[in-house]
Amino acid sequence: MLDEDTGIVEEWLSEFKTVPETSIASYAKNLKDKISLVSSLYKVIQDLQNELLEPVCHQLFEFYRSGEELLLQFTLQFLPELIWCYLAVSASKDLQSSGCIEALLLGVYNLSLMLNCFLLSFLKITNAPSSIGSMALTEGALSQHGLSRVVYSGPHMQREMLTAQNRFEVLTFLLLRYNAALSYLPAVSLQSLCQICSRICVCGYPRQQVRKYRGINSRIPVSSEFMVQMLTGIYYAFYNGEWDLARKAMDDVLYRAQLELYPEPLLVANAIKASLPQGAIKSNKEGTKCIQVEITPTASRISRNAVTSMSIRGHRWKRHEQPDNTNDTTESGNFVIPEISVTNVAGERTRNGEKNRMPGESDQHIQGVQEIPTEPRVDSKGLPEIRRQKSVRKIMEDGISSPGRMQF
Repeated sequence: MLDEDTGIVEEWLSEFKTVPETSIASYAKNLKDKISLVSSLYKVIQDLQNELLEPVCHQLFEFYRSGEELLLQFTLQFLPELIWCYLAVSASKDLQSSGCIEALLLGVYNLSLMLNCFLLSFLKITNAPSSIGSMALTEGALSQHGLSRVVYSGPHMQREMLTAQNRFEVLTFLLLRYNAALSYLPAVSLQSLCQICSRICVCGYPRQQVRKYRGINSRIPVSSEFMVQMLTGIYYAFYNGEWDLARKAMDDVLYRAQLELYPEPLLVANAIKASLPQGAIKSNKEGTKCIQVEITPTASRISRNAVTSMSIRGHRWKRHEQPDNTNDTTESGNFVIPEISVTNVAGERTRNGEKNRMPGESDQHIQGVQEIPTEPRVDSKGLPEIRRQKSVRKIMEDGISSPGRMQF
């Protein structure tokens, strides 16, 4: 670390102590534009033996606890690097050198939980059932009470120290908190996130030689939920100017998920990979940060010809009227298809009880009306015309009355 970087960090540490409470908002706005300070702070965090590491962690915690939104975001941008330093030290079994980093991570975690618990308790106290009635508790209802933040995770327990059991529960929640503020963080934080995700996933595996990373060689255990949160940040980086780093990080996370056989990261990583365009996206790093979505064309591909019962019936009649040329000829020659009569078939079977029954007067009258002529008409094509029989109901509507009472 250069002396210039040390001087910048020391000036930053002493400057905040002299800022009055009324000028904190303006101080936070000016702090965002100090790129050299952010670069120097990254160098301090990466050097675990630096004497400025402990006061820097304490200052970042004070920023997060101040309640000023810009100062809170300033602390959140260093979360990926802080998480990596803690995991690297825990893998090397040298936890004493990361005490200040562990304290900072625990402080941010517990403060975030206190904020969420305060939000839930505030809703429970202020929103009386008599005033709400049956109104749904939605984001629109919360905005009427001046609450812009909604709890999406939890509840979580407060932790006094990080252990092997609760380590990734805390780190997963911190990444969730980081992803919620991605649109407000600078590009250097996205670059750090992608690099950290690649290191965590390949350390101790053969892929580490491909990436040419000469850091620790120990494998860093990860949880499925933690990898999903990593993929969330990587997916955001794809569409905000970090295509190459995000592509490399996603491949490394997918590689690790395949080795660990974690279903959730595999599902999310493959879904992201399938949704990406073929080429790199040219995004303005200084412009509005968003996720681009391709809108499907609105042109209708459905046929405009509606299928109704009349169209089906007409289609059947057309098929019946067309001559079947394929069945008219065979290898031996032409043959005639015998006609089948619809009514009055010679060998028609009779139902039980109708064999010896004589037709009545009304039956004879109806049968006479429904009888088909012996000589059918012939249309222009030379085919016999098929005529539909007149129903009994039509006969009655036409005014033909039977001499007696007809029973059916």
